[in-house]
Amino acid sequence: MDDGYGRDGRQDFIRGAKDIAKVVKKQAGKKVGRSVDKMADEYTKRSYKRFEEEDDDDDYPVQQSQDGDGYYRNDSRANDDEGGHSDSTEGHDEDDEIYEGEYQGIPRAESGKTVPVDGIAPQAQIRDLAQFEAERRKDQEELAQQYETILQECGHGKFQWTLYFVLGLALMADGVEIFVVGFVLPSAEKDMCLSEESKGMLGLIVYLGMMVGAFLWGGLADRIGRRQTLLISLSINSVFAFFSSFVQGYSSFLLCRLLSGVGIGGSIPIVFSYYSEFLAQEKRGEHLSWLCMFWMIGGIYASAMAWAIIPHYGWSFQMGSAYQFHSWRVFVLVCAFPSVAAISALTTMPESPRFFLENGKHDEAWMILKQVHDTNMRAKGYPERVFSVTTIKTVKQMDELVDMGEGTAWHQRWRMKLSDLFNQVWSNFLAIFSPEYRRTTLMMMAVWFSMSFSYYGLTVWFPDMIKYLQKQEYSSRTKVFIKEKVEHVTFNFTLENQVPLSLFPHQFMNLKMKSMVFEDSLFEECYFEDITSSNTFFKNCTFIATLFYNTDLFKYRLINSKLVNSTFLHNKEGCMLSDFSDENSAYMIYFVSFLGTLAVLPGNIVSALLMDKIGRLRMLAGSSVISCVSCFFLSFGNSESAMIALLCLFGGISIASWNALDVLTVELYPSDKRCTAFGFLNALCKLAAVLGISIFTSFVGITKAVPILFASGALAAGSFLAFKLPETRGQVLQ
Repeated sequence: MDDGYGRDGRQDFIRGAKDIAKVVKKQAGKKVGRSVDKMADEYTKRSYKRFEEEDDDDDYPVQQSQDGDGYYRNDSRANDDEGGHSDSTEGHDEDDEIYEGEYQGIPRAESGKTVPVDGIAPQAQIRDLAQFEAERRKDQEELAQQYETILQECGHGKFQWTLYFVLGLALMADGVEIFVVGFVLPSAEKDMCLSEESKGMLGLIVYLGMMVGAFLWGGLADRIGRRQTLLISLSINSVFAFFSSFVQGYSSFLLCRLLSGVGIGGSIPIVFSYYSEFLAQEKRGEHLSWLCMFWMIGGIYASAMAWAIIPHYGWSFQMGSAYQFHSWRVFVLVCAFPSVAAISALTTMPESPRFFLENGKHDEAWMILKQVHDTNMRAKGYPERVFSVTTIKTVKQMDELVDMGEGTAWHQRWRMKLSDLFNQVWSNFLAIFSPEYRRTTLMMMAVWFSMSFSYYGLTVWFPDMIKYLQKQEYSSRTKVFIKEKVEHVTFNFTLENQVPLSLFPHQFMNLKMKSMVFEDSLFEECYFEDITSSNTFFKNCTFIATLFYNTDLFKYRLINSKLVNSTFLHNKEGCMLSDFSDENSAYMIYFVSFLGTLAVLPGNIVSALLMDKIGRLRMLAGSSVISCVSCFFLSFGNSESAMIALLCLFGGISIASWNALDVLTVELYPSDKRCTAFGFLNALCKLAAVLGISIFTSFVGITKAVPILFASGALAAGSFLAFKLPETRGQVLQ
């Protein structure tokens, strides 16, 4: 009995020991899992400042985050001391098996972490959206402060200046794109037989393309990255700018310029956002203003290339009558060089580290910031300085993983990815109209629209007014011959700006007729051969036994005229000449554009030096007010020289407003919405430009009062609304 009892006692003891060991093992596994999980949460939640000041003392008070997770390292230690158990293990049967990954800290699906199952999380695991947004906003605020501290440590030096010139090329390409079509129109209209409506559409199509591109690429830059989106947009611009120099038809040329505009539309929104995220607070306003100078350089480059290339008609070749490549096409090709150069240079630059941190990519951002620090320190002669940052705050991410299964077709995968990307971009766009940003967005829309409407409307109205004044002067020099008789003369030279009467019998051979008006004239036994005309008409004339061979003197040019035994053979197919002095007019366009873009240099310098001293709002509103006042001087511009001087004055003053507006737009929106907001406002800017150009040019030759009043009113409204915006000088980048 004793032996049996002893054996039973030993068995009970062994069984009890095993039970105790199993319970201890399970509890130890639970504790380790919770501790590792807490530490993983702390890695993404702890800010740089708190990380350095953290105390390992066990008596340090426990602090809780909004969702109950520990914020500091000793939080998990405190949890271990609370009671030795948790609700998740309470009541478990001793025979339960330990979850395979629980020891490594990977939570079960029913624990506090949200794990998607077939793309849909269980209802009990869905985090409250308001709480999630509050946590995300808190993370962004902490990241903004820490990021500014890190940029201070990295310094401003070689890296920022290298990026300055790289992004400057992209901004230069945008400046070139604005001027290309205007410069080639005088030549392209002959090759493509463009009507006035077609020329107007070609002039506006670039703005429409840039409007679409700004909205599209701005939204994508906040989702897939600044650098990658800029590379894609510049590549599209380069490809279609290249194609546009070779296509022959008007429709294909129009399409290529539209798509080229779509590509370059992403330049301004992305470039300013991208560069601002490498600049510390005290350098941001000044250096973003210096960056604006590349838009001016783009205009100067386009003007100089047009002046040097387009008038050289020898730079051309043709293959029969079907394919022609004239000098203006060489100019279009050369204008694609800044975009190609920007692509090549941009491949050597990294992505914005701020974008990576906003999207939870800590290690990638840390490596880039270390690169910035080391590059600047080596250039300054301090290669021994070490990048002291070890951990950077990242923003809490929404779990967007969707399991499409291994058997899903590739096109379905792409469709789902594109659909998901579109939904993300659209939700980000709607976010800038949320209650938090609605007032700012509406005010910025009004300022952008008023500035663009007046600026682009006037800058296109100025050259058109100069052309109108030239035509007026040209018409005033028209020669009229009355009761003169010239006989047996062969005209084989240019007849220009004359009104001859009673010419007979003559031969008009191989000549150009520009602005010729024949009134009450008699043409008897005359011979017209190889005639190219422009703005030439025959009014109340009589043609007797006259032959028209290889001319463009179509019957619509014969107004109330009489034809007797006269014949038209082999009429010309092609386009008419311009109304007056093509070469001089083209040179004037290049010269005016060159002076207009060069005139913004003083405004750029002043705005860059004062942007961080007087603030963005004062710069924006003050420049707008002075521009508004300068508009009233336009009423005194009654000559070409006066209009050119006023154009330079207006451009030099208004550029400060644009620089301040660009800086303000960058600083008013957080990093995850910055490109989206900038792209939308820039798209609105291009829409206002189209409206301004259409309205202002319709009054050329009619009145100057209406354009002046429109421009002054828009600038006055913009300057008033600018004072209602918040000042961002001295603030960290949101």
